[in-house]
Amino acid sequence: MIEDDESLSTMVAEYLSSIGLQITTRPTAADGLSTLDESAFDALILDVMLPDMDGFDVCRRIRATSDIPILMLTARGDEMDRIVGLELGADDYLPKPFNPRELLARLRAILRRQQGPTNRHTSVLRFGRLEIDRDQRCVRVDDEERPLTGYQFDLLSALAENPGRVMSRETLMDRVKGESLEAFDRSIDVHISRIRATIEDDPKRPRRVITVRGAGYVFARQQN
Repeated sequence: MIEDDESLSTMVAEYLSSIGLQITTRPTAADGLSTLDESAFDALILDVMLPDMDGFDVCRRIRATSDIPILMLTARGDEMDRIVGLELGADDYLPKPFNPRELLARLRAILRRQQGPTNRHTSVLRFGRLEIDRDQRCVRVDDEERPLTGYQFDLLSALAENPGRVMSRETLMDRVKGESLEAFDRSIDVHISRIRATIEDDPKRPRRVITVRGAGYVFARQQN
């Protein structure tokens, strides 16, 4: 956890430790990045406001070399912070102040996604030039691997496993998070935008992940 608020990081560390999780806290971006380079972690809790570096810059630097799940802590009600963080590759966000039980629920959700597919997800989905490998958790277009965060991969998989079916934002959030949590509805739109930028020839005119106005999204089995 990279967080300069000592009282907050202490509270989170005590709560997570009480249920058997190991947590390392660092008060600055420099200390946090150094620790990430030296040791392996399952997930990162990253504050946006840090004394020596913007949390968004930290997220950008980490995403250049690592796919570690990132849960960002944002100012309460600051919608733009959430959008920017998701666009930079964060897997989830949590506004301050927060209930530590919700923090735990969100951590467990991204950790489940990181663990990979269950037995029923053991095949490669192929749609023309697009391949979704659920064993390796990667996406390829024309045999070239395209980068997606864990959250975005699971969103795309949920859509691709139900081609032709319109899926609401609420349904997608439930499928991906695995829990019914209060969610920032527009975050799905940001992730879908990033997915389109990764797999579509023209993200502004998508032919694979289609918006159904007022209803949600649908994965097109065949492109027009």
